[in-house]
Parts: sequence; C-alpha cells; structure tokens
Amino acid sequence: MNSEVCELKELEVEHFEIREVLRCILHTIIFHRALGLIRPKAIDCELFEITYVQCGDAEVEKKIEEKIDEFINKVEKHPNRKSQICLSFYEIKNKQSTWFGNNKVERLYWEHWYIYLHVINPKAHGKSHHNKATTDLGGEALEQSTSRHAALESSIREVLFQIIRFVNEKKDHLPSIPNHEGISFPYEITILSSSDSSFGWHTDVLKRMLQTGHPTMIS
Repeated sequence: MNSEVCELKELEVEHFEIREVLRCILHTIIFHRALGLIRPKAIDCELFEITYVQCGDAEVEKKIEEKIDEFINKVEKHPNRKSQICLSFYEIKNKQSTWFGNNKVERLYWEHWYIYLHVINPKAHGKSHHNKATTDLGGEALEQSTSRHAALESSIREVLFQIIRFVNEKKDHLPSIPNHEGISFPYEITILSSSDSSFGWHTDVLKRMLQTGHPTMIS
C-alpha cells in the first residue's frame, strides 16, 4: 500500500499557546480524513481569530486532549527544544500466521502528518491568555509580543491551508471507505522530541519506515 507523508510548516509557539495550536491542527486533519458520516462542529479558537471544525466525536476529543497533555508534559521536562507530533492513519488487516495457527493483526499505514513545534520560554506565561500575558509588559515588549502573536496566527492559517491543499491533491492512496458512520479509519498520535543531534537521524529512519507502509504486528 502506498503511504503519503505531509510535513507541516514549523510553528514557533509559547507554552500557553500549545494547546490551542495543537487542537486546531489535529482536529482539522482528522476532520478532513473522517470519511464516514460525521456531525461537524465549528470551534472558535480562544487565542486566535481562527475557526476550525471538529468531527463532533467525544472519543476523538478525549484522545486529542490526552495527547496534548502528554506533549505539554514532555515540553516542560525538555524546555526550549523543537518537538514533533506524528498523526498516522492506517487500516487493520487480519493475517493468519503460518506458525501454530496464531492470528496476527497487521497495521497498514496509508498517511502520516508531521506537526513541528518550536516551544520558546515554555513556562513564561503558564496558562495565561494572550491578552492577560501582555498586560504588564512595557510598550516595546508589548509591541513585539503583539507582532509575534499576529505572525503565529498567520502561520497557523498557512498550515490549515496546507492541510486542505494536501487532502484535495492526494487522493490516490486512500483505501476503500468502510460503509459506516463516524471516523472511518483508526489513527494514532505519536510524540517525538528533539533531545540531541541524533534526533534528525532517528526521524529520517522513522519516516522511511512509514513511507514504505512498514506494518506493525500485534498479537
């Protein structure tokens, strides 16, 4: 099976912006790849003048929040480092083993999305809202913060358009769509963190494995 990879534009964010940014991106990707019957729900970002769409699926929302919490915990342990999240879609195929008749479950990956975040000063503002975080800043610092925030909002919009372009252009690799409601295919969200110079090498190896549709076998 062919497997497509989309690497999204890297975003520079502060700690208090992580949750909203990841919610926006992850939900947008899953919405566009939820090929079954769903109940779309428009969401206005709290920190940005951006509206995105969720699938209206409680399990999806729960899983995304759990992964964002995991990402934030990792960022707090390793501040000021670039981090990645990989969102992968796959099919599940049952495979009869030739040894002792044991059945295996094979994951056939058909799409991978890489989200790159560079978190700066991760504990500077905690969970503060942007407006509150900039209240006590001087004039020049306030201007710089406002400019950075506007640039980030613009970059998020670019990422959303990048997602839309990809899903509109890349269709030949899509598997047959199951005839049921909700999220059509299972997915997984993997968090990677750049801890040292070997990170790029490990990421390249992982990408090559994923691009070849390398299956994961589960007993």
